[in-house]
Amino acid sequence: MSEGEVFHEKQRLELCAIHALNNVLQERVFTKETADDICKRLAPQCVVNPHRSVLGTGNYDVNVIMAALQSRELAAVWWDKRRTVQSLCMPKVQGFILNVPSRVSLGIVSLPLRRRHWLAVRQVNGQYYNLDSKLKSPVCIGGEAELRNALTDDITAPRSRCPPARCSL
Repeated sequence: MSEGEVFHEKQRLELCAIHALNNVLQERVFTKETADDICKRLAPQCVVNPHRSVLGTGNYDVNVIMAALQSRELAAVWWDKRRTVQSLCMPKVQGFILNVPSRVSLGIVSLPLRRRHWLAVRQVNGQYYNLDSKLKSPVCIGGEAELRNALTDDITAPRSRCPPARCSL
């Protein structure tokens, strides 16, 4: 990836947690295999692992994300939604991994089901980007003020306030 490019993994199976981790780190670090290994370490005695989908398609929980970050000497800090985003100390934040509601669809048919989806937000070259793996490309949010507004409003709306980013896989 060259300077100025924004790394953006796209959605595959139910691997949004892996995509969010890699997107927030801005490089491909984690795979399905590494996430499955973390699941086994978290629940070594379990026949059915509680930290992922029984179908083997992903759908990893927050414990996997936190363990993955710890393996890179990073820490996830829970954010209490009752606190104002103005109290965030942005210089200490490498990125955000959000768990948001997501619609379920079969092709073009939207089903009346709700699931949860992991997505990443990260600053690259002075601008914050929504790096949701379901997006075709990164969506520029803007600077710190725009990010705080987006976090206060709804980060999942793919609205761009910046020039298009060059994208790298």
